[in-house]
Amino acid sequence: MARSVAFAGELSFLNLGELLQLLGSSSGTGIVQIHSNYTSQPGVIYIDKGNPINAANGSKTGIDALFSLFGWKDGQFEFIQEAVTCEKVINKSRMEIILDGLRMLDEGQVEVLGPAASAAKPSEPDTKSGSLPLLKGPLVDYSYVVDEEGFYDGDEIVREGNHGNWIWVILEGVAEIMKETPKGNLKLLRIGDGAFLGSIASLLKGDNVRSATVIADGNIQLGMLDTQLMTSELANCSLEYREFVESLDERLKSVTNMTVEIYTDGQNLAHLIKGKKTLIKQGQAENRLFRIRSGDAYVARETDVGIVPVAHLKAGDFFGNIPFLDMGQEPGSASVYASKDLKLSALDPKALQQDHETLSSTLQNILAHLATSISVTTLIATNYYKKSFSK
Repeated sequence: MARSVAFAGELSFLNLGELLQLLGSSSGTGIVQIHSNYTSQPGVIYIDKGNPINAANGSKTGIDALFSLFGWKDGQFEFIQEAVTCEKVINKSRMEIILDGLRMLDEGQVEVLGPAASAAKPSEPDTKSGSLPLLKGPLVDYSYVVDEEGFYDGDEIVREGNHGNWIWVILEGVAEIMKETPKGNLKLLRIGDGAFLGSIASLLKGDNVRSATVIADGNIQLGMLDTQLMTSELANCSLEYREFVESLDERLKSVTNMTVEIYTDGQNLAHLIKGKKTLIKQGQAENRLFRIRSGDAYVARETDVGIVPVAHLKAGDFFGNIPFLDMGQEPGSASVYASKDLKLSALDPKALQQDHETLSSTLQNILAHLATSISVTTLIATNYYKKSFSK
């Protein structure tokens, strides 16, 4: 029986980073095959629920093979939808893989496959936006768009500290997200077509204070989403799931604030986890999910220059394994350190997943974008921490 090719295309139109983002947003499971005229063997990537778990490129396997495939700028890909049974050997989060792969390509650490000598040179940096990552989302469900609004290059779409509970999806264009710091504005992310602007927690608690400023990077067209419809959807979920959504929103704010602290004073955060007990060790097999009843905890990433605190969790927050979202933090990519007075409740991740799967694709995509933003901001915080040691 012939295998089913879900979709195919040209790498010159959709590069590997964009392809992995697309598969991640659709939680696809299957095999990506990449063909090039400059090699006899195809590159292969195994995808499970949107996440790369293994890869092969000639004699290379695992993460080394996957990074090497970022150098295939010219060729064809096809995604074959089928069950994947190979061993999971890649444990990095999807967005971390994408950003590391693109960075390595830009720095000349990945060999470019192709005939043109110019193609083998690292790309020139974008002088307008620097090396900020560009996050895109899936195709827009226009049934949730109730109005459209356009902004010109440089326009302020959202001002940090202002109130507002509307949520937009980017129909066309790019926006930059930035935070005010004692050292000036810190640019964090660039978001493009299909990505979302706004706080999903505002659907649950009404009034919302904007935690960052958003600026149009070129002309941009936004679709305002039907907040009444989405609020009604969330109201039908369990109280536990709604509290989980609020905790996710708080996690992004915490990671963003920690990034600001690292950016302004990178090396003076070790005291935050000093004397705290390790509850989850980065990379350990952990299938449980917990909620903090009292006390607090820190999420921290282990690096070659030390342990980097990236989020502060308080009463009501969740931590552990979330099977339906990839935040690029615990358990695979970060540890959890607890205060001595920490008290926890165990939760059922399957029950949360059942609630999650009742939501529309639009709400699921907003939550996936939120998780991706947490993952990318974690990586940015880690990189700033490393840079503080090289000064």
